[in-house]
Amino acid sequence: MTDRPDPSPRRSAGVNTDSIVIQAAPGRPEQLILLFHGMGAGPGDLVPLGRRLAAAFPRGTVVSIAAPLPSANPGGREWFAVAGITEANRIERVAQAMPAFLTEIGQWQRRVDVTPSVTALVGFSQGAIMSLEACVTAPAPAGRVIAIAGRYARLPDQAPSHTTIHLLHGKEDRVIPYAHAIDAAHRLRDLGGDVTADVVPFAGHEISGEIADLALTRLQGHVPKRLWDEAVRAAKALPRS
Repeated sequence: MTDRPDPSPRRSAGVNTDSIVIQAAPGRPEQLILLFHGMGAGPGDLVPLGRRLAAAFPRGTVVSIAAPLPSANPGGREWFAVAGITEANRIERVAQAMPAFLTEIGQWQRRVDVTPSVTALVGFSQGAIMSLEACVTAPAPAGRVIAIAGRYARLPDQAPSHTTIHLLHGKEDRVIPYAHAIDAAHRLRDLGGDVTADVVPFAGHEISGEIADLALTRLQGHVPKRLWDEAVRAAKALPRS
């Protein structure tokens, strides 16, 4: 096994046999990066983004997860049913889908022997909704979330204490308006959460090159708020000369 991204993604031999292992780290990985596609798509749609992440984290395991339900789009899948969806019943549908979603994350963590602190969830659209809502649960299953063109089913009442949320959204998104990202960022900030928000001009409901670049930048360069706060507290405790 080399440290390079696998040029030929493999189907997972785990519980979800439609998921795609983009890169399997040698030994115990330093990071576990799980990608979650949008409604009507499939795990193969996120392989290009996954390959970029694999190249940036050569000692990480990167997997694109297949949603459990078939969608109306031929060959596509979905995390929860969208037929007849409303603002009210979206909350219930996400809640019903969440146990299986969390189980999938936990199975991968056990399989490669990592903790939530080194796990990143990268979701697009419906996959972003599920990733954001997963970290409303306690304990949160990941240390990082990259939510692209997503939203909360319902804005949270408290921010996760050990999860950094990165919201990425195209300003021209007509499927899930970028206002959802702005509202979520304000709510998480007001709750004391660790959050960044980037709205990309001229991008629609997509993972554009600029959005992919931002996802990489956020994962590589952002210092989690909890670590910064610990450093500040430690500095204040040092004796003054």
